[in-house]
Amino acid sequence: MSYLGNEPQFTQYPSKFFNGNGTAQTVALDYAPPNAAAVLVFIDGVRQDTSAYTLAGTNLTFTGSVPSGTNNVQVVHMGLILDVGVPGDGTVTNAKMADDAIDSDELAASAVDIAHMSATGTASAATYLRGDNSWAVVAGDIEGVTAGTGLSGGGTSGTVSVALDTANANTWTAGQRGEITALTSATTITPDFADSNHFSVTLAHNATFANPSNLTAGQTGSIFITQDGTGSRTGSWGSYWDFAAGTAPTLTTTAAAVDRIDYVVRSTTSIHAVATLALS
Repeated sequence: MSYLGNEPQFTQYPSKFFNGNGTAQTVALDYAPPNAAAVLVFIDGVRQDTSAYTLAGTNLTFTGSVPSGTNNVQVVHMGLILDVGVPGDGTVTNAKMADDAIDSDELAASAVDIAHMSATGTASAATYLRGDNSWAVVAGDIEGVTAGTGLSGGGTSGTVSVALDTANANTWTAGQRGEITALTSATTITPDFADSNHFSVTLAHNATFANPSNLTAGQTGSIFITQDGTGSRTGSWGSYWDFAAGTAPTLTTTAAAVDRIDYVVRSTTSIHAVATLALS
């Protein structure tokens, strides 16, 4: 191929030759230039102005007819778009992370859930977020403590489920309380002591308070017993209930009267109880 002056030398830049076919042809480049000025285009050794062609991805189309010839069209890339690429999943190791490089601002919402904070990698009951050995997150989701903290389990508000370190003494600096769980009146009432410490019931039957389920020594609480609008409802007690002198109380039977039974579980078969009757 002949040139005006010296043959162009572009050894450090990607270059490709094409055969001209006498038409306003389109040639396929190996790379997509960022713009028309990013390539040098020569026809028979003569550099073409950028108005002589258009670019669409890797396709370069001449606006006029290209003379026929063998390898008489040359395209030289003067610069390429650098594709940095995205690291593959699971390819970034701890060694590549600077200390304190990731804080809550870099964590997407819901990016960290309870399973990823567990030593076992599962959301089963275990020790999580243990700091001073007094608290541990147990099974369940960590809801979004505050927006943007990265401690989101799918929500934007909520609480963290925690468990006390029961092996050590704990001092409360604010009042603590247990709920009062309502029991359903029936001829036989069987409290589940795993549900609550305190219970209430409005009697619409002559009822037997059966031996509770899930007895654990040391549990204490109260049962509030209210007569319905009719009154005259009686109460008897299962064999685990132990009252002073072995005598169960006689409930106040006046309509709407309230009695209270306070108890301490001594063993899995013994509940020490006292009655306070006819409360106002």
